[in-house]
Amino acid sequence: MKKKVLSVLLGLTMVASVTACGLQAPAQAPATEAPAAQEAPAEAEAPAAQETEEAAGTETPAAEPEVTLVYAEVNPLDTIVGQMATAFADKVSELSGGKMYIDIQASGVLGAENDVLDTMLGGGGTIDMSRISAFALTSYGGEKSMLLSLPYTFVNREHFWAFADSDLADEFLLEPHENGSGVRGLFYGEEGFRHFFTTKDISGMEDLAGMKLRVSNDPVMNGLVESLGASPTVVSFNELYSALQTGVVDGAEQPIANYKSNAFQEVAPNLILDAHTLGAVQVIITDEAWDSLTEEQQNILMEAGKYASELDRQISEEAENEVLEELKAEGINVVEVTDMKPWQDAVKGVIDENIKGQEELYQKILDLAK
Repeated sequence: MKKKVLSVLLGLTMVASVTACGLQAPAQAPATEAPAAQEAPAEAEAPAAQETEEAAGTETPAAEPEVTLVYAEVNPLDTIVGQMATAFADKVSELSGGKMYIDIQASGVLGAENDVLDTMLGGGGTIDMSRISAFALTSYGGEKSMLLSLPYTFVNREHFWAFADSDLADEFLLEPHENGSGVRGLFYGEEGFRHFFTTKDISGMEDLAGMKLRVSNDPVMNGLVESLGASPTVVSFNELYSALQTGVVDGAEQPIANYKSNAFQEVAPNLILDAHTLGAVQVIITDEAWDSLTEEQQNILMEAGKYASELDRQISEEAENEVLEELKAEGINVVEVTDMKPWQDAVKGVIDENIKGQEELYQKILDLAK
């Protein structure tokens, strides 16, 4: 009996053993393959992800600017010319895929226009580009540019833009390069008509007589101020606010938007809208910086310049009118000039003196009036 029981138990044990072996084989095969199937991609992806990260790391420097050009602007970025500078920089970055960067140094941190020009013409590469008033080149042999700053040359904005779109524009822009100054113009813009503002009450042209009016040592502006019976006084733009505040000068002249952006109305709250000159400006670049660029990079600057110039054209008058209304609302003494003829007659001698030898060219500018 015991033998039978033992035999039965032994048989059951063998069956269980065989059954167990039969179940393990199918169960273990998937169990062994599943992890392999799941882990293998994970192991394959890890190096791929690492390679992607490494690739991204190596691409970062390539995405950084390959060219950086320092751009000087004497006015704040919220002015018309400041907005033009920003639009230009943004467009250059866009067209170059981020490989060209315009480093705008605004609010006169690199000095007044004459300081900037001295630096650019002196070489060294610390300032590559700048937005300057057309008349700023007058003291540096810019005979053609001087014509743009003569009083009452442009009868309206349309007249100026007709010039900027004409064949004459390139001739004027390339003048400093051709005369060996070491810079060249890229594109034009304008910041509105320039007007006189004073610390003393003013109601007409006759009130300017005897006043000390700030100038930037420009022969045309000196002659203009003298023809109005005032005394031209050279003061750096960066020092103008304190000069007005302390009585070093009694007044100055600027486009309306710049007048407010630089807070001149705080110390000189009298503005007379004589519109003696349109604030024609141009963006220049040193020949050294220009020659260091590839043809493609040069073309990018030119295309971006056209874009920024067009933006300036669109926003200038609207921005000027908006600021003028703000000034009136603040209580600034804004004096309208209804008859320009006395002003034009007063400065005729300045015009005649400064167009000598360029009468024909000056007449071409006048003939562009619509």
